[in-house]
Amino acid sequence: MQLKQQAEQKANKIRLIIFDVDGVLSDGKLYYGDNGESLKTFFVRDGLGISLARQNGIKIAIITGRKSQIVATRGQELKFDAVYQGQLYKLDAFAKLKQEFSVTDEQIAYIGDDIVDLPIMTKVGFAAAVGDAVLEVQQTAHLVSDFAGGAGAVRQIVEFILKAQGKWQQIIDDYMHEANSAKLFDNKAQ
Repeated sequence: MQLKQQAEQKANKIRLIIFDVDGVLSDGKLYYGDNGESLKTFFVRDGLGISLARQNGIKIAIITGRKSQIVATRGQELKFDAVYQGQLYKLDAFAKLKQEFSVTDEQIAYIGDDIVDLPIMTKVGFAAAVGDAVLEVQQTAHLVSDFAGGAGAVRQIVEFILKAQGKWQQIIDDYMHEANSAKLFDNKAQ
């Protein structure tokens, strides 16, 4: 994991994490079924990381340029607080999220992979890139994951934020105690 100076201090302030979809939550490849339907794959551990962030008081949102029922379904499964699809210029949705959740730029994390993500990444308090992001995105990010989009990058970044906020050990402790882990684990939370 490539960290830039003061990444932990920046991550400690996060109250909202915004995710791109293609290349971040998914591997960025476009799959089509026999009937022309679009298909995406999502990594289970990324999903659990997102659920853990939400369960620990961090709002979660999607801003993506494409529209897909698959994204809507995934957003519902993981109980995203907001999902903005079809956002070719993402700053409008970003402004709406700031207002909706009453957060400042420094309280927002954004995870991206391509140049369409740069306008938001340059505004937020904590910008993160997946391991296979384009060079300009990696250079802008406060943290670059060791993992590619759709293959564990989201989990690593969310874990970093939760650790910076001092919440990770309590999550582990809760899972280690059987009585508590039953209330934390939700089959749809992956």
